Amino acid sequence: MGRPVKLSDRGKAWCNHESRAMKRAVRISAARERILIVCEGTKTEPNYFRAFKALLPNHVVELDIQGEGFNTLSLVEQAQKLRMDRASGDYPFDQVWVVFDRDSFEPDNFDNAIHKATTDKIECAWSNEAFELWYILHFEYRTTGMSRDEYEGKLTGLLGQEYRKNATDMYRQLAAKGNQKQAIAWARRLHDEIEVAGTPASRANPCTTVFKLVETLNGFKPVQKEEGNT
Repeated sequence: MGRPVKLSDRGKAWCNHESRAMKRAVRISAARERILIVCEGTKTEPNYFRAFKALLPNHVVELDIQGEGFNTLSLVEQAQKLRMDRASGDYPFDQVWVVFDRDSFEPDNFDNAIHKATTDKIECAWSNEAFELWYILHFEYRTTGMSRDEYEGKLTGLLGQEYRKNATDMYRQLAAKGNQKQAIAWARRLHDEIEVAGTPASRANPCTTVFKLVETLNGFKPVQKEEGNT
């Protein structure tokens, strides 16, 4: 915090300039979009979304990314708590997202978590069976389900190197070797098909709504360009 301005200095040009700069900073801070992303995993998903921080101007959007280690319903409840804790401050979150997988959880737990989040105005980026489906869609379209164990071998082949689950550079690898624009289109296609069929999310393998969160974050990029391998 700067020094208090002396009474004798008030009205001077340099003082007025400093005051205008401070007011401008406050206006920018107030206008910034604030997004909370609460992830089931403690590394894989947070590492991927943290890559966006380097791509997005922080005067336009603020990302708070949490890797909580909670799952399904408890994850949604934790997101609620974090939103409420922030709501008492000057700048509450504008958007809250939860990121979680179907995994081996009971179907009712998975579907109920999505329903609860939607009811509480929390956005869901869910995957059935696992988050890695989003990675695979950067390379190919899938209509048959895979187990969690199969994802790693598949990604090793697609990436041309060993897939490391908690790698900090997965966004970079996918940008260099895959196609995000195509992944979004294919993920949307899978999701549209289950909605038309009325298939519960717990039975929709393969399917992911991660593309919705990625599209949201892409909307804050300073320059929207035609993307090839991004």
